[in-house]
Amino acid sequence: MKAAVLEGINQKFILKEVSKPQLKSGEALIQVKAAALNHRDNWITKGKYAGLKFPIILGSDGSGIVEEVFDKEHQGLVGQEVVINPGANWGNNESFQSPDFKILGLPEDGTFAEYVKVKVESIYPKPTHLSFEEAAAFPLAGLTSYRALFTKAKATKKDTILIVGVGGGAATFALLWAINLGADVYVTSSSEEKIQQAIKIGAKGGVNYTINDWDKDLKERSGGIDVIIDSAIGNGFEKHFTYINAGGRIVFFGATAGDLPALNARIIFWKQIQILGTTMGTNKDFEDMLSFINRYKIVPIIDQTFYLTDIDKAIQKMEASNQFGKIVLTP
Repeated sequence: MKAAVLEGINQKFILKEVSKPQLKSGEALIQVKAAALNHRDNWITKGKYAGLKFPIILGSDGSGIVEEVFDKEHQGLVGQEVVINPGANWGNNESFQSPDFKILGLPEDGTFAEYVKVKVESIYPKPTHLSFEEAAAFPLAGLTSYRALFTKAKATKKDTILIVGVGGGAATFALLWAINLGADVYVTSSSEEKIQQAIKIGAKGGVNYTINDWDKDLKERSGGIDVIIDSAIGNGFEKHFTYINAGGRIVFFGATAGDLPALNARIIFWKQIQILGTTMGTNKDFEDMLSFINRYKIVPIIDQTFYLTDIDKAIQKMEASNQFGKIVLTP
């Protein structure tokens, strides 16, 4: 089979013929119809990720058709159109992942290939209203933001929700989830174009965080924020306390802009603010997300689709951070 293989840090992907994965009990072979990029893939190429090993086939997101299963009791899955949950071995505690938790695409080979093997328990029916490209777009980023918004923040349609740094995959899915929930949603970005795109989709408003006093502007426009979904953190994090309402929840799942700054503890305890960390999600979170997608017929936003042969261009596009939505690969 053809695969995009990464053989070392800061190297380009090599498209080459490799052997099809060999199945073991409990596993299925998926013919990959589409895959999607995540920032995780870019961090791995630059050596900024734990547990590196080479050569490796990256790719955590994927959709396709079940071509083969190992066990007879799973034969009914062959031929089905599926989407892959990239997380495995979460464990028995829904509050946090086990030490054995792992994500598809490192340490095990992922979806940037014509075929990928996964555990049978990791595959789910592809939503019928979605193409393979659309279905490949949501697993990792969608799951992460779904858990942040619903499992952690316990958001309801009565909440006013802020999505920080709209445009990337997880933030864009958080926007879609919150809009379909029926909540008032605001966004921040350094790009006026991205703010307008978010408003066109259904956000009530947005502010450019490069402008002076943007935090005060947001508070005036929104009347205060109940739930903040933040994947960047950094020095801008302290601005949240300008506009967050009493009893508000801040959920974060990344620190691309840096670690938490010094915080005003008095504001946090007096306003009963919760600061919550999260990453990925449980099988139940994934199932609930699928139900939500099917119920509201949600269609993921795809910025651009590349052929697998152009994976280096796709990575460069993501690294530039000028996309709105997901970047997808097809064989």
